[in-house]
Amino acid sequence: MRTKLQQALKTYYGYDSFRTGQEEILESVMQGHHALGVLPTGTGKSVCYQLPAFMRSGQVIVVSPLLSLMEDQVKQLRARGFKRVAALNSFLDFEDKQRVMRNLRNYDLLYVSPEMLQNEFLITQLQQLQIQLFVVDEAHCISQWGQEFRTDYLRLAEVIRKLGTPPVLALTGTATPEVQKDIQHLLGDLDMDEHIYPMDRENISYFVQEVQDQQEKNETMLALLHKIQAPTIIYFSSRNMAESAAAIIRANMPEMPCAYYHGGMENEDRILIQQQFLAGQLQIICCTSAFGMGVDKEDVRLIIHYHLPRDKESFIQEVGRAGRDGKESVSVVLYSPGDWQIPIHLIEQDLPETSSIQQLMRFLYQRVKAQRIELPAYESVIQHIPISETQWRFLLYQMEKHDIVKGNHLQYAAKAWKDFLDRIEKFVGDRKKYKLKQLQRMKEWVYTESCRRQELFAEFQHTVRQAKDRCCDNCGDTLAGWQASFVEGQPQLIGWRAQLHHLLYQ
Repeated sequence: MRTKLQQALKTYYGYDSFRTGQEEILESVMQGHHALGVLPTGTGKSVCYQLPAFMRSGQVIVVSPLLSLMEDQVKQLRARGFKRVAALNSFLDFEDKQRVMRNLRNYDLLYVSPEMLQNEFLITQLQQLQIQLFVVDEAHCISQWGQEFRTDYLRLAEVIRKLGTPPVLALTGTATPEVQKDIQHLLGDLDMDEHIYPMDRENISYFVQEVQDQQEKNETMLALLHKIQAPTIIYFSSRNMAESAAAIIRANMPEMPCAYYHGGMENEDRILIQQQFLAGQLQIICCTSAFGMGVDKEDVRLIIHYHLPRDKESFIQEVGRAGRDGKESVSVVLYSPGDWQIPIHLIEQDLPETSSIQQLMRFLYQRVKAQRIELPAYESVIQHIPISETQWRFLLYQMEKHDIVKGNHLQYAAKAWKDFLDRIEKFVGDRKKYKLKQLQRMKEWVYTESCRRQELFAEFQHTVRQAKDRCCDNCGDTLAGWQASFVEGQPQLIGWRAQLHHLLYQ
């Protein structure tokens, strides 16, 4: 088996040897086992499911969290000559979606969002295929996002059962033992081969810089960018701040092409910016957490967190986008005393308030009394209840789970509704406490006087490897004397869209 895998790696990728964990995971899935793979960010997890698609008959279904990630991987594969690949997502218009769904046998590798897997016609078409592998990429999203704004992740276990329980591969770069158990449970308590590898990257050093206010934070950010003139990602909790910072950088450093990126932008614009960053046409990205997952750029040297992440898992994922080529790279967290209120506010916004839940249930009860048992659309709900669309999706999933809603109709029983209200209020309270606890762990890491590498990874793995170069500020290291030089001259902007975008964002 190993010889065949190594030959296939050489044939399809041109590599002589596998990276950490790839071969072991491939052996599991090629033997038809369910598997969980936790590999360091940047290790090349996609090889673990692309090779089976190249080597064997039958379809590989990949559940992917981000549209840009799907599109990027499909384009890369087609550019390498592998044409039997497609992505099913909201980028496609109705006719294109129908065409792909009616011709699924023509694809060996199909990328799909968890939301698309709620399409009954798609499930019917998939049931007619010989699915050799069902992959959940970035599987930590099941645990991290599923409970709130991507509730269709929680329906994947049912999808797997409908498809006859093919071999399942869950892949992620960051998962505590607790999250690993959560992933397996939410995928249907499958008996999985576990391939867990250290998440710490020896070439990344960690620095925390306290500032007093936003002006000092901006000055420190610009000083870092002047010093380390290399591909950089700067993370923000606010879309508006990402846009403002990008404008500040463009005004002060016109020689360093910079753009902002967040979930409120058009999909086409986001993909264009991602492609320009990958091609070296942009050197600095000011973004929210919407950017970075699956972005395979080897020479990112600097990750700045302008705002504090909510938890260590997110932080490790985002920092892991640096130094994928193994060369020394840096993480810098900038914080001021009032910064902690931002993630607390965001946590409060994630889930509905108790008063909003009670209002919603009264609103739905009035509809039942009026014999209007069809489930109202979100547009109708927000005219009466102050909840976001994300909060509505969360509550809808919970109502379906507890049989308050069946087949898009309300099912009323006084005791069931009262029990539901009690359970959901407790659940929301417990989730908020859990998230605040995760934030507290992040806060403790910022203020620790111990080695930052040891403190960051201790709960994820038994041992933490020694840094190759600089370790962290608490170990006495500084950025003095380190230069990651910026290569003068940018690649030619290709295509009228890229040129227009470059002109607009000057």
